[in-house]
Amino acid sequence: MSQLTKTTIKPCLWFDNQAKEAAAFYCSVFPNSSIISTSEILVEFDLNGMIFTGLNGGPQFKFTEAISFQIICENQDEVDHFWNAFTLNGGEESMCSWCKDKYGLSWQIIPRRFTEMMSTGTPDQIQRVTEAMLKMKKPVISDFENVFRTC
Repeated sequence: MSQLTKTTIKPCLWFDNQAKEAAAFYCSVFPNSSIISTSEILVEFDLNGMIFTGLNGGPQFKFTEAISFQIICENQDEVDHFWNAFTLNGGEESMCSWCKDKYGLSWQIIPRRFTEMMSTGTPDQIQRVTEAMLKMKKPVISDFENVFRTC
């Protein structure tokens, strides 16, 4: 195999005909984001340093939960910001930090503190935090903290 010097992986999101609209929406949700280029069929956009392509491919394919994007949030304000942006105006709440935006794309809104608890807790703490997550839709960091500390 030849030596690969620079490989780029870039997600391509298939939309019916609203790729530019979706790109503008995502750029409004994420800081440091912008549309790079557009055409009738393609839009390239940067979401806080990650480049995406949006494709107006027609109605043949829809998004499913088999593909989702995780957003690691530093605090509850970030969790609330992303959760509300995606679930309001046509999005859907799901369980365990999952939601869909109005285009049907799935997102996992994950507090960094949750991942820390899951990687550093005792087996009992991890079980309690997991059980709390299973009962939630939008993650609530203080609820995780409370069950993590419970003796």
